[in-house]
Amino acid sequence: MTFSLFVEQVFNGLQLGMLLFLVAVGVTLVFGVMNLVNLSQGALVMMGGFLLATATKATSSYWLGLPLGIAALIVIAMLIELLVLRRLYARPHIDQVLATFGLMLMFNEGAVMIWGRDPVFMAIPAALEGSVTLLPGVAYPIYRLAVTIFAGALGVALHFLISRTRLGMLIRAGADKREMIQLLGVDIAFLYLMVFCLGGVLGGVAGMLLGPISAVTTGMGDPILILALVCVVIGGLGSVGGAFVAAMLVGMCDTFGRVLLPQALGAGTGQAIANMIVYLVMAAILIWRPAGLASR
Repeated sequence: MTFSLFVEQVFNGLQLGMLLFLVAVGVTLVFGVMNLVNLSQGALVMMGGFLLATATKATSSYWLGLPLGIAALIVIAMLIELLVLRRLYARPHIDQVLATFGLMLMFNEGAVMIWGRDPVFMAIPAALEGSVTLLPGVAYPIYRLAVTIFAGALGVALHFLISRTRLGMLIRAGADKREMIQLLGVDIAFLYLMVFCLGGVLGGVAGMLLGPISAVTTGMGDPILILALVCVVIGGLGSVGGAFVAAMLVGMCDTFGRVLLPQALGAGTGQAIANMIVYLVMAAILIWRPAGLASR
């Protein structure tokens, strides 16, 4: 592997890791605060891509379509929480898994009815086209670099929200002592609504950022959700910091595994092991720390 290819794959791994973090943090927040297993996060990733593509086409501007798509995501997340999830909080986890998996299937089929099965392509915004020289002889697409920076900025903003604001204080308290904060007069239903909207929008934004890189397709969020769940398990259920570390690890392992293993072991064997490498890493970490890296 040449130096330029190595640097390029490092940034590709960072980009994948940051996108996985946006999806995984929504899952881990919802579980940590609401004790809800949510498999509909992948559907929100897909909806983010489709909503941005539709809004961009309607306004002829990516920058106008982005806030419109986010606003639509907020509405969808609120409707999911109000109409479906509120009936699941007191139910066993298996009921939550089945119900949210059903939501994912419903959104996938609804997307087929509205947008069809053909991929929806999005153009990269003109301001983010082309490449930038990171190091001598190392050029990297501007849009991919912008995605990594923007996703990282969202992660920093989320950390500030959770650690420095009143809503973040309630989120942290709700994750540990939800009965106590309810007795202190906090509207727990409104808190749950805010947490789910926050997690859902972060997942949807990941889908929006992916849109110009790869075509928006029905079910595009399903494989991303699987990797995000791996990040949640590796990081520890309910841990935002653990989800971040795990997402970076998964992003790097998946990226370098798909580049190096086929070269080292041959196309067939190398590709097969590359497809498994993330799960092998997860198994190894769970043998070492059964509850995840950031378990308490």
